[in-house]
Amino acid sequence: MKELTLDKIYAADKLSEQRERYERTAAGFEKLYGEKPLYFFSAPGRTEVGGNHTDHNLGCVLAAGVSLDIIAAVSPSDSNVISVKSEGFDLDTVDISEQEIREDQFGTSASLIRGMAAGFAQNGHKAGGFKAYTVSNVLKGSGLSSSAAFEVLIGTILNGLYNNGEVSDVEVAKIAQYAENAYFGKPSGLMDQMASSVGGFITIDFGDKEEPVIRSIELDLGAAGQNLCIIDTKGSHADLTPDYAAIPPEMKSVAGYFGKEVLRQISKEQVLENISELREKCGDRAVLRALHFFDDNERVAKEAEALDKGDIKSFLSLVNSSGLSSLSYLQNIYSPKDPAHQGLTLALYLARELLEGEGACRVHGGGFAGTIQAFVPDNKLEKFRTEMERVFGAGACYVLSVRNCGGTRVLL
Repeated sequence: MKELTLDKIYAADKLSEQRERYERTAAGFEKLYGEKPLYFFSAPGRTEVGGNHTDHNLGCVLAAGVSLDIIAAVSPSDSNVISVKSEGFDLDTVDISEQEIREDQFGTSASLIRGMAAGFAQNGHKAGGFKAYTVSNVLKGSGLSSSAAFEVLIGTILNGLYNNGEVSDVEVAKIAQYAENAYFGKPSGLMDQMASSVGGFITIDFGDKEEPVIRSIELDLGAAGQNLCIIDTKGSHADLTPDYAAIPPEMKSVAGYFGKEVLRQISKEQVLENISELREKCGDRAVLRALHFFDDNERVAKEAEALDKGDIKSFLSLVNSSGLSSLSYLQNIYSPKDPAHQGLTLALYLARELLEGEGACRVHGGGFAGTIQAFVPDNKLEKFRTEMERVFGAGACYVLSVRNCGGTRVLL
């Protein structure tokens, strides 16, 4: 586990703002618990750049930790109770000696706390009680994965307080996925948690799910004259879990036709050769989603190669191709149950109009509602942000930077 000072985590022009933020968090802790906190921790949100819905079929992704994070003021306790008060939300109090999965807590932060503690214990690590007060600027529903950041934050705290920081970033991410799947009740791949836990700009190959291969990539967006923007279309995520949940089993049904569990175990050529039978057995959408998997999985390697060569033009072209594949074949841009609301589709159209053949844009994260991602050249940024906020509201366009560390203890 990393232990870093503020200047190693945040940009120089943000240090004063971040110091005030940590002071506010410490004050919130002291007001709630009647004592000063002993430690501070942080975990970032994440952005997915390549490999849309490929991780759950053991594919490859290109992702990065971002400059928005959840921070926590923390003190250990002598009990088996974890108490977490997130700014603006009710206090969660969880007795971690009770490790059973509780369906009545699905979808709650308390379930994630219980799941992280249970995952640490089940993996042979120590888990104990603590008190925490958290402050987040990772927007909920933004596609930046506030839930993964919260899971990684809890895991980083348990790692730092009770395990001498010896649990690897990769294992923390795996436990976080387990907590979200089993205790929170949401099916997900491992990409969100891995990008938050490891940080930086990375490729992840999930071919071996027990030992995913992670490689860091050097990318200075500023030097390339590009800005990473996340545009929040303000769409509701209510009732979208069935839409998300349908993607992995549909993809896996195509693999199942060949007696395999996931698409990584078969080839695109096999699908094309048997496409008539697959259409009948699995349905057209499942076949299209499988074909998206193969193409987007291959794009990740090409994107990484382009970045290694400093070929930003080819990289951006591949990002655009990924976005079009999600729109046309993965079909996760709007819910088929609610075709009247297509904020993501509209945002993608407007982005392409404003970029005028430069930069790139694509759906961001799971899709169906929420955010798109755009790489915007310096000379177009002001107009791009103004127009997007004219359509989707003030503050809808966020200009982010890549954070080069994942979950960490913060030394003030």
